[in-house]
Amino acid sequence: MAHATKKRVDWPPAVRQYVQRSFVPEAAIDGISKQEMEIKLKRVITEAAESDSLNNVDWARLPLPQQMLQDEKNRAILAPQVLSNWPPPHIVSNFQPPPPPPPPPILVRPIETKKRKSSEFAAESEEKSSRPPWRKQENRPSFEDRLSFPQSPDKRPRLDTNGKIASKSQAELEQRKRRFEASQPKKSNPYNGTKSQRDSPIPVLSGPVVGRSQSLEKNYFRLTSAPNPDAVRPLPVLQKALELLKKKWRKESNYTYICDQFKALRQDLTVQHIKTEFTVSVYEIHARIALEKGDLGEYNQCQTQLRALYKQNLGGHPMEFLAYRILYLIHTCNRTDMNDILADLTAVDEQNTAVRHALGVRSALALGNYHRFFRLYLECPNMGAYLMDMFVGRERLAALCSMCKAYKPDVRIRFLTEELGFESDDQSVRFILDQCPDTDPQDLLQQHDNEVKLLTSKVLPFFERAKLAAFGNVDIKGQI
Repeated sequence: MAHATKKRVDWPPAVRQYVQRSFVPEAAIDGISKQEMEIKLKRVITEAAESDSLNNVDWARLPLPQQMLQDEKNRAILAPQVLSNWPPPHIVSNFQPPPPPPPPPILVRPIETKKRKSSEFAAESEEKSSRPPWRKQENRPSFEDRLSFPQSPDKRPRLDTNGKIASKSQAELEQRKRRFEASQPKKSNPYNGTKSQRDSPIPVLSGPVVGRSQSLEKNYFRLTSAPNPDAVRPLPVLQKALELLKKKWRKESNYTYICDQFKALRQDLTVQHIKTEFTVSVYEIHARIALEKGDLGEYNQCQTQLRALYKQNLGGHPMEFLAYRILYLIHTCNRTDMNDILADLTAVDEQNTAVRHALGVRSALALGNYHRFFRLYLECPNMGAYLMDMFVGRERLAALCSMCKAYKPDVRIRFLTEELGFESDDQSVRFILDQCPDTDPQDLLQQHDNEVKLLTSKVLPFFERAKLAAFGNVDIKGQI
């Protein structure tokens, strides 16, 4: 059988020179990898060969493939702004490179995150390894699935200048309160048979209780009287319940259910006065899960109990949660408690990796060194990145205010992406435009020298206002 001979393509010298220019090191562009350039180069030459236009293209004036890719990325950033068509008609007569496909998100570089999920810590506790609890993790979980508790509207009656209720009389308010309570569904409490509020604190009990319940799962109810031993689980049952909850969390990740079960587990430990290494483990796991889901209220309750348990030398990971507390105090701008922590730190504490990182974050912000702060943000150990995510936005605004005053008249978007810890140019542009509502992007961004730049003098007033608002509203929900 005769084999079909492959058609040999005679490459013109201009094409060969064009390929050589594409691989010159001086032609490289930051953010454009060699692999991307080669794919684009092959596509341009292949299209020209298939259309018999190799001799019609002005290869000496045709932009290099990395320049084409950079232009496509700039088009994506400035969309829907209309840019000039490329290439110019005088470059080619019969051949024109195919229209670029919709550009993917422009990743500057892969960001290796140190964010860890709470399930990883649970798996480590099962192994009972002596190694420290931090290590690098490739997967960076999204914040989109975080549980946030909506703030209920303020229905309290307002007061007039004389201190009296302006809208309704006291009698009307009491009547409305009774009507509201009557409309609420009642929940039976296994301890005393009365309805209860889930988020109310546990009352102080006079003595420990020895539980007799064998149920592994139990809903949380606020105690309003002495607990019933038949509804309290003893320590062996609680240990089995914790293993069940860890398996369910890894498999289902239902935070509402897990949080309710952990609160019931913590309550059973409290009423029985159980303070052991197991108690520390329960609070640590619940704190990590709450931190992963952005529930600062539950996290702070666990953190407060852990501080008391650590003082009794019951084990656990005190250095890990000391680092979390430092980052949390940075988030809440609590300088008083921060000074107390710094005064109590020992030389051994400061040698810990997580604590040293948290202290570095505090130092960078105190010195206004935003470059070092965002390098530390990308290298956060354990689950500290979840806490840093809560205040990294306002620190970006503060850094942008400084940069807009220092860089005149514009600054490159790519530089902002790399300097402020964004994952892509698109993300940085979206963050900037979110601070400038009702403003045409064309008035803030411009393309110059084949790069998209931000006009600093025009955006500075927006950043200043956003910075004041960000630092003026710090969420300290659940702080104890």
